[in-house]
Amino acid sequence: MREASCCNKKIGSSVTKAGFVAVLGRPNAGKSTLLNALLGEKLALVSHKANATRKRMHLILMEGETQIIFVDTPGIHKQEKLLNQYMLKEAMQALSDCDFLLFLAPITDKISNYQEFLQLAQGKKHILLLTKTDQVSKEVLFEAMAKYEKFKDSYEALIPISIKDSSSLKRVVEVLAKLIPENPYYYDPEILSPNTTKEIAKEIIREAVFENLSDEIPYESDVQITLYKEKPDVHYIKATIIVHKESQKGMVIGKGGTTLKRVGKEARINIEKFVRQKVFLELFVKVVPSWSKEKESLKKMGYNFED
Repeated sequence: MREASCCNKKIGSSVTKAGFVAVLGRPNAGKSTLLNALLGEKLALVSHKANATRKRMHLILMEGETQIIFVDTPGIHKQEKLLNQYMLKEAMQALSDCDFLLFLAPITDKISNYQEFLQLAQGKKHILLLTKTDQVSKEVLFEAMAKYEKFKDSYEALIPISIKDSSSLKRVVEVLAKLIPENPYYYDPEILSPNTTKEIAKEIIREAVFENLSDEIPYESDVQITLYKEKPDVHYIKATIIVHKESQKGMVIGKGGTTLKRVGKEARINIEKFVRQKVFLELFVKVVPSWSKEKESLKKMGYNFED
């Protein structure tokens, strides 16, 4: 993380602050939804289906003179599948590398999940966020907070949050800004993410696949951007949706190409919102048997395992 390009800036005579914050939690804890709400931009992949996020993504929030670099991560989970092993590695790498941690615990979650996180964190500074608090009564919220209170020596702060409550989100940013150390900026403060537009476009297309297809297909699919040309007035994108089986290919295309057109339209609209320009998007579908079950195939898809 320290190898990121630095911008040694000061604003007036004030010293700048910058730090990396890993956003962690079980699948579907609300990590990506929280980050999009904090940044006011739809950058992180959001889906009601668990394990949508597969790779780390850096998202930058400026709070006054403080640069908070959030690292969105896959959900912490244990499965034997090779792709899931990669996802867990990504989460653990972020936990190890970052200056601070945000652990998201849905309000109805078992407290044992937080205890397991504490074992992984090994004393690293973190803020505990109780998420989805708008879905329960105040009595249930107070009961949950009381249960976590016995761990008060482990966390820097316990903050109940709801995406619908802007004051709770503001509180998260304020507490984090106080914890971030004095540092030169790691990235240009004008950008929202050091990830490339091409990488973000891929995630937007993946999200459209997740939202428009049945449960099985999204987890056995991925997206490759084969062409990305950025011109002054339009972005030209060609992308291929990769699946395991011929039957899945047929389902992605749909009768008369209707499903693929729906996925493409949704993805194009969201990419246009991000780049704020017209987008021409062409989607294709390709069968690559067992692409997610073989290490070499995963590497070709951009999931680089370290030997």
